[in-house]
Amino acid sequence: MKNKLLKLALGLSMTFAAVEAQAETRITYKSAKSSSSYYQMGVQIAEAIKAGSNGDMIVTVEESQGSVQNVMETRARGADYVFTTPPVLVKLAQGGKAMFEGKGDPKFDEIRALFPIPSLTMHFVMSEKSGVTDFAGMEGKTILLGKGSFGAREGEKYLKLFGLEGKVDLAEVELSNAVAALKNGQIDGFVTAGSWPAPNVIEAAASTGVNVISLNDDQITQSKRAKLVIPAGTYSGQSEDIVTTSLPVAAYTTTAMDDDTAYALTKTFWEQKAKMGEEAPWWNGVDQGLMANITGKIHPGAIRYYNEAGIELTDAQQ
Repeated sequence: MKNKLLKLALGLSMTFAAVEAQAETRITYKSAKSSSSYYQMGVQIAEAIKAGSNGDMIVTVEESQGSVQNVMETRARGADYVFTTPPVLVKLAQGGKAMFEGKGDPKFDEIRALFPIPSLTMHFVMSEKSGVTDFAGMEGKTILLGKGSFGAREGEKYLKLFGLEGKVDLAEVELSNAVAALKNGQIDGFVTAGSWPAPNVIEAAASTGVNVISLNDDQITQSKRAKLVIPAGTYSGQSEDIVTTSLPVAAYTTTAMDDDTAYALTKTFWEQKAKMGEEAPWWNGVDQGLMANITGKIHPGAIRYYNEAGIELTDAQQ
């Protein structure tokens, strides 16, 4: 009798465990390098989703080389894949243009947006020791752009726009090593596109002392990006506002994700956003107004949430 009861108890335990495992939804969230603000955002989203769903959704954050890689990986990923990238890169991928030329894939047409996240903010960071306070002063200096990321490509574009192509030495160092390289004098500066306040810039400013270069109005116009002001006091030793540029970013998945999961992710994100903003100020800049920056289609599950919340969407988003 005892053996029968023991077997019954074990059987029930295994059944409950199986039901619990089935109820738990697992998501992989691919963001950026582990030293970046976007990786930290991914960790914050993972914690918020877990808390907001009472543990029903588990998000694992995966390090990435950058936005281009994130888009490219949609070709081989499944229904659990969520990634971040500027909307413009999705458009380029779906059109087979620029860095996606000759690399088109039907999977790119299945990409769908979920929600906006803080914008990419360009930081041109120079050590105080270098004495560089503007772009002209970068000539002859050693600069780290990183590899493969949007920030690296954007940084390369700005150097060309402002007459510095071939006039700076580009360091062959990973962006994750930027602060250490700056400290030991291996480089004079680095470029990063993390949202402000960017962790690697915070560390560099506090430990080494830096000048974050501002752009003038003509340079911002040349960049064809949106103007953004980083308030004075954001970084250690920063006595004046930093004028720079930004680019919208959003979280995406594909049509392989089921509608209920996309709905739950989107709903939980918006419901937890205010709490995330209490711990990290970059979330306070995310509001319904950023929805206009999503220029492509939104996932049907996310659309269900936006309809319930009374958030208007454009025809192109639906």
